[in-house]
Amino acid sequence: MMESYASKSEDSLGRIYQEESSPHRSAFQRDRDRILHCGSFRKLQSKTQVFVEHEGDYYRTRLTHTLEVTQIARTIAKVLGVNSELVEAIALAHDLGHPPFGHTGETELDSILSQVGGFNHNIQALRIVTKLEQIYANHPGLNLTLETLEGMITHNGLVETANPFVAKLFRGISQVEGKIVPSVESQIAALSDDIAYNCHDLGDGLRAGFFTLIDISDLPIVREAWLEVEKQYKKVNYKIKCHEVIRRILNALVNDLLEESKIRLRPFKGQTLLELKSHSKPVVAFSKKTEDELMKISNFLFKNMYRHRQVCAMRERCSFVIKDLFNLYSEQPRLLPRDWNELAMKACEQVLPRIVGDYISGMTDRYALNEHKGHFG
Repeated sequence: MMESYASKSEDSLGRIYQEESSPHRSAFQRDRDRILHCGSFRKLQSKTQVFVEHEGDYYRTRLTHTLEVTQIARTIAKVLGVNSELVEAIALAHDLGHPPFGHTGETELDSILSQVGGFNHNIQALRIVTKLEQIYANHPGLNLTLETLEGMITHNGLVETANPFVAKLFRGISQVEGKIVPSVESQIAALSDDIAYNCHDLGDGLRAGFFTLIDISDLPIVREAWLEVEKQYKKVNYKIKCHEVIRRILNALVNDLLEESKIRLRPFKGQTLLELKSHSKPVVAFSKKTEDELMKISNFLFKNMYRHRQVCAMRERCSFVIKDLFNLYSEQPRLLPRDWNELAMKACEQVLPRIVGDYISGMTDRYALNEHKGHFG
């Protein structure tokens, strides 16, 4: 039984293009299935977060990360009594807009496209599912429900409708003081992402040898997990100890999130989703203590992993790849694949950069590297 403030499929605000409902699947199940079957989702298997794809085949990709986020989010949604199908759709779609080479690619594209609105992976994900995916005869994009689209754009919290694309898309969505307020399901997907990437980046950093368990033992949540593992599994090998520590950290974060969120949701028992949204403050959250500990983990990872010399060297190389490819395709659109070339040839000077940016952002790491090698040697 779902809570009164849960998003209900039968109460959905609908889709941009009207469709008949399915006798076998809910509206949010159909969203999930469309995301799973689209080309942009498949490309996530060859897009990385921190490590460049060709540097190793054991580190997490955007796809493995997305599946891990989805698993965490579904568990939390079920415990809190909200719509796990909507949570799953939002979680599966949350990274669709990322370009090759992770945040390095996004930073470079944002700089290159600054004169035409910049580049933001959340907005790009919306553009993919509403416009760029071309697989249906009756409409562009995937024609997802407005609830799933809302969950995608509010991944980082309340969103102002200043962006023209966002404003037009969400004209029918209820807003509080000109801002789109995330549903409970959207908040769950967002914080599940935080749990997944903090835990899994710690795991990948340990595996890569960027730091050791001793190095991270000053972090309170890590120390507690490590002491428990040492006490219970003193004689197991280091690799297994690392996994057991990360596993306990993840469980601790999920449990803390559930306890704090139950407290915050209690006053809204029996209220509608709209009543909850008018509150506008997060109802899915970590305790203050855990929030502080997560910030310490993020700061540690920034210093010891994201700014590690090996990662920085990769980033510098990848920035050049993005920049070179953008300049090449902008000056010689005929080098673009046929469909993209046709779009580019019809485009005015102001629109061409966005078309080239869309094409590059859809590349996988390996494809971008191969394209660069093919053109520049």
